[in-house]
Amino acid sequence: MRTRPLKVALLGCGVVGSEVARILTTNADDLAARVGAPIELAGVAVRRPGRARGQVPAELVTTDATALVKRGDIDVVVEVIGGIEPARSLLTTAFEHGASVVSANKALLAEDGAALHAAAQKHGADLYYEAAVAGAIPLLRPLRESLAGDEVNRVLGIVNGTTNFILDRMDSAGSGYSEALDEATALGYAEADPTADVEGFDAAAKAAILASIAFHTRVRLDDVHREGITEVTAADIVSARRMGRTVKLLAICERAADGRSVTARVHPAMIPLSHPLASVREAYNAVFVESEAAGQLMFYGQGAGGSPTASAVLGDLVAACRNKLNGAVGPGESAYARLAVSPMGRAVTRYHISLDVADKPGVLAQVATVFAEHGVSIDTVRQQGKDGEASLVVVTHRAHDAALSATVETLRRLDTVRGVASIMRVEGE
Repeated sequence: MRTRPLKVALLGCGVVGSEVARILTTNADDLAARVGAPIELAGVAVRRPGRARGQVPAELVTTDATALVKRGDIDVVVEVIGGIEPARSLLTTAFEHGASVVSANKALLAEDGAALHAAAQKHGADLYYEAAVAGAIPLLRPLRESLAGDEVNRVLGIVNGTTNFILDRMDSAGSGYSEALDEATALGYAEADPTADVEGFDAAAKAAILASIAFHTRVRLDDVHREGITEVTAADIVSARRMGRTVKLLAICERAADGRSVTARVHPAMIPLSHPLASVREAYNAVFVESEAAGQLMFYGQGAGGSPTASAVLGDLVAACRNKLNGAVGPGESAYARLAVSPMGRAVTRYHISLDVADKPGVLAQVATVFAEHGVSIDTVRQQGKDGEASLVVVTHRAHDAALSATVETLRRLDTVRGVASIMRVEGE
């Protein structure tokens, strides 16, 4: 075993960073045996040095992250601070000074992954980011390496634990959205400002990363259609249950039937209780992959939290350190396919539409005519009426999302339609 240690700089020492530092210290001997050389924590950059840092020696803590990554003797930089800047500048600087990078920064990778990969390649360094998607679940490496000889057609997943917990509580406990969000916050699953989670931004960034790797095509955050869960109601949950379904916030990345384009989207959807993703409870994550040769695969586990995310970070760190020791570089960006990224309107989906309508003869026929005019086939219809008012629930067959959206807009203009109570896509069938 080489005696000179591989030096690691840690950017950020919050929930995840402190766990990374702890595991590096506690498991030092095992990690050295797995890598073939000792791994030394050479410095930890933080914004507020006065906070407790667990097992991090005070002499390693600095507020000058730029100076730390410029040292020249750093082998690997681990970034867990999040956000776009200063993370982007720090990682670019790390590459320029010969360091490989391990990051958990899904927002940065979804926005600027191509530039980071290019910088890593230019300087002969590694860029690993398993922890950026689905926490502890080994997902990106299997997509990138284990399925390298296969063709992935679809990635369907629950990649945000906060929203899954909220929807699960609305379903299993009958909680309202606000009540479920309050519970998630109290348990530490939701941030004080939950916008990134409940509005789908977090899941959309992960969808961009998944689509880029699965389809060998650059997919950025702006390419991902995004809807959150704030409009999901108790009535939606009940309606789904009546049909043997449940509601999940899904990240869906698909290759078109002709193989020439892909779509990436995040939105709530009803899925059958028989689907493997339907049983994913509380704050867990799961991703369902469909490929030509391997068929259907499912990856399941804890998608967030200090220890689970640190586990993924350490796995990447071991790989990066091994490569440093052997003078090698791991797989870089694979974007050779250059498939077109289609807008949401080209996606093929089913809809569950709940309408408040006048309870009188001819209404159902009028509604059915609108669907027919837009080329959307109806699968099932359920109608309940009382005192001159009626509720009409329509579930469609698969059609282009643009046609379904146009159908809904036309329905809104009918005199007999008092309102569109809810609209939700149906997946997994």
